[in-house]
Amino acid sequence: MFGHFTHIINGFKAFGKIYPNKDMVKKMLNSLPMSWEAKVRAIEESKDLNSLSFDELISYLLTYQMRLNKGSEEERIMKKNVGKAFKSTINEDNESSEEVAESKEMEMFSRRLKKIHEVQQRKRILKEGMT
Repeated sequence: MFGHFTHIINGFKAFGKIYPNKDMVKKMLNSLPMSWEAKVRAIEESKDLNSLSFDELISYLLTYQMRLNKGSEEERIMKKNVGKAFKSTINEDNESSEEVAESKEMEMFSRRLKKIHEVQQRKRILKEGMT
């Protein structure tokens, strides 16, 4: 978002139109979405917009954006962990879902092993019958 604004300002500079730093700061603050309104108000109240450089403003906004992203990342992880907590609830037999999954896997493994053993026995019987 900030790169696009900077690109536009640089385009104006290339055509000879130079905006004062104060105007660029105000235009940037006015162009931010409503979700940034609290940060815009905080900057307007705590900083002198006439002396605030455009680079300083960008650094404040990037820091705020990183904090927002970190918070949303933490929320996403928490939501993911909540799902894991629901998955590991106890079933009617007082076994956790992990234990149930493990026992099902063992059952499947034993069935496969049993089939392999049966096939080998049939082959052995057929082999003995031919000789």
